[in-house]
Amino acid sequence: MIKVREISKSFGNIKALKPVSFKINRGEIFGLLGPNGAGKSTTINILNTLLEPDNGEVIIDGINLKDYKSDCKLIIGVVPQEIALYEDLSAYDNLMFWGSLYHIPKAILKSKANNVLEMLGLSDRKNDSIKSYSGGMKRRINLASSILHNPKILLMDEPTVGVDPQSRNHIFEVIEKLNKEGMTIIYTTHYMEEAERLCNTIAIIDTGNIVAQGTLKELRETSGAKDLLTIKLADLNTTTISNIKSSLPSFTLDSNFNTLKVECANISNEILIVINHIQNAGGVIESIDTQIANLESIFLKLTGKQLRD
Repeated sequence: MIKVREISKSFGNIKALKPVSFKINRGEIFGLLGPNGAGKSTTINILNTLLEPDNGEVIIDGINLKDYKSDCKLIIGVVPQEIALYEDLSAYDNLMFWGSLYHIPKAILKSKANNVLEMLGLSDRKNDSIKSYSGGMKRRINLASSILHNPKILLMDEPTVGVDPQSRNHIFEVIEKLNKEGMTIIYTTHYMEEAERLCNTIAIIDTGNIVAQGTLKELRETSGAKDLLTIKLADLNTTTISNIKSSLPSFTLDSNFNTLKVECANISNEILIVINHIQNAGGVIESIDTQIANLESIFLKLTGKQLRD
């Protein structure tokens, strides 16, 4: 569906995007995960034709973006990071205006506007001006205006920044509905839980480079990130520690909190083995905390830093 080949972009001396390549399959939710300034918005703005890459090419649905920008725009919907609405107009009038840019017949556009308002839970506020809306409601209308022309591809750049939980859930539900109906979605975020919930494939981007890409399972294997067991012991003495070391050599000790940390390739398969080793060594377990390897630990393994550093 989308092929990005060795695109790069600089602004003066700043290399916003070093040569990056990726492929997005039809009907996929493809996530670009990275901190602010990583190159996510630059990538989105190249795909939506607001920016031209310094090098490389983009093929969208078999069409070269550079040569056929107008054709590509017709099959793309864009949800920008910044709110793109007229504050003094109502939600309904905003949708009628933005939809008219795609030359949708007025009678059809009216129906579509009402349908997307219903989909996003804002029918009862459709005649209120945008300036009376909360930030989350504005985000929902931002999304509504991008799908009036039934695009094949939806580009979403940090669509939930500053959004309340109710609006976030509405947005997630609509994304999942649109994708189920066949829409290909590119979703940029620095929220790991969003990428984990929504995306089939994730590209981790940092300082203009795509560090790794694949499914969550593939990223876990690539990074070597492991599950973590944190076990608090009731009485940790030198004899117990020595006994545990002889049977369970791979652990980290925090003597200040009487805790052991053990990395596991698969926590569900190994937890009972670890517990047995500790108990056989004389350890008395007070509590156990489990942490499955997630995007946070994967990002840390791949980049050496926390996502929000």
